[in-house]
Formats: sequence, C-alpha cells, structure tokens
Amino acid sequence: MTAPAILALDFDGVLCDGLIEYFQTAWRAYCQLFLDAESSPPEGLAEQFYPLRPVIETGWEMPLLLHALQQGVSAEAVLDHWPTLVQALLADTSLQPDVAMAAVDGVRDRWIKTDLDNWLSLHRFYPGVIDRLQGAIAAGIFPIIISTKEGRFIQALLAQAGVDLPREQIIGKEINQPKTDTLKQLQQSSAADVSSPVPIWFIEDRLKTLDKVKAVDDLQDIVLFLADWGYNTADERARAASDSRIHLLSLSQLVREFSVWQAAASE
Repeated sequence: MTAPAILALDFDGVLCDGLIEYFQTAWRAYCQLFLDAESSPPEGLAEQFYPLRPVIETGWEMPLLLHALQQGVSAEAVLDHWPTLVQALLADTSLQPDVAMAAVDGVRDRWIKTDLDNWLSLHRFYPGVIDRLQGAIAAGIFPIIISTKEGRFIQALLAQAGVDLPREQIIGKEINQPKTDTLKQLQQSSAADVSSPVPIWFIEDRLKTLDKVKAVDDLQDIVLFLADWGYNTADERARAASDSRIHLLSLSQLVREFSVWQAAASE
C-alpha cells in the first residue's frame, strides 16, 4: 500500500477534541433530565468525567454517566462495566435512550442557535489535522467522515476551520447505521467501476469499533488504524499494539506523509 484512495475518519477523538463541550452539554442535559432547574456542576465533576469519555459510544450516554458519578459509582466500575451499568441506569431511571438523545441534541441546537461562536470555541482540532486533511484533499484522496455525532454539527465545525467538505462525505448519527455497514457501502460503491479493490484506510479511536470491522469478512481489505491520541485507554492501546490487523497510529505520524503511516502499519 502506498496511500489510500479513500480515507475514512472518525471525527470526535480523531480530528476534533470536544471534551469541554461534551461535559457542558452533558451537564445541561443532565439538569434537564434529572433536576428541576439548571445549576452549576459540582466542583471536580468535570475532572471525573474527562478520563471516562472513552466509554461513551453515543451522545445519549453522557448524561447517564454524570448521573452514575453523582450516585457515587466509581471510575473503575465505569471503565470495567459501562455497557452493563448504562443498561441498569436506564432501567433504574425509566429513561429511554431517544429521550436522553433528544435532550443532548436539544441543548446543542439551542446553544448553536443562540451563541454559535461560544459553542464552536469549546472545540479544538488536534494539532496539524486540518492541514493534513486539506493536503489529502489536494492530493486527490477522497476523505469521508464516519461518526456518531450529528453531521450538521460536524459540518459547522469543519466550516469554521476552513474545510468545505460536501455533506455527502459526512456520515453522521442521523444515518442510523453501524459503521461496518457504512464501510461496506463505501467499499461496494468504490469498487463498482474498477477491477481491483480501492484502498480504503479507516482511522478510529474506539477499539471496539475496529474489532467489529475486523469481524466482517467483506471488510478484510480495509486498513485499520487506532488513533492513540483519541478517547481510548492505555489497555486498549496496548491491545491494539499487539493486534496484527490493527495499527496503532500517533498524532505525529498522522500529520506526516502516508509512508510514515505505512511504517506504523508494518510494525
């Protein structure tokens, strides 16, 4: 492999760090779902939340995580048992995921409508990633973002950073399908007019997502990278480093030429 024809990227934890916005949105949604009125978060809650961000797969889980922390659930229990815990929290609170998601999206919608600059200011793109993305586009590589974040939010953030990515190249939560299905569709559509597979590289910061891609026979030709700067744990990075199919990629490698990525993939 020399370079991808298609570069598939997760957004949160790969291109963009939104931890401050995540917490503030999660807190406002938590107040809406569990309290009678909005209030200031307890001191230290944000610092508890930040290192636990890797357990969150979809935005509706964020206010549930705050609820768990407010109920005294330990960080160790969250890291070790979150899939079980979140289901128990849903049952205990009689909360439906779609209701929690509507609260989270509603907070963001109102925030963007009333103070877009403030909302944008709480996100930062990781150093060098915008230049790298623009360089890939200029080189004729087709980037596509595959995320569980709403596509409209992604498009607003990219536009603010000077990247005008067509909406059809942003596959957000509203598509409502697993990333494996999106990658299958991408692979099938790209192969329609060529005789050999088009090289697709996929960068993701969730090891569980990459494990799901690994398990699909039709996706064995896709080159997989775990972004070690994203929302993952030391244990997950160690597991990726010992996995022959998944390549651990650093931010310093990401922003350089693709031959450096190849070095990561050959290690």
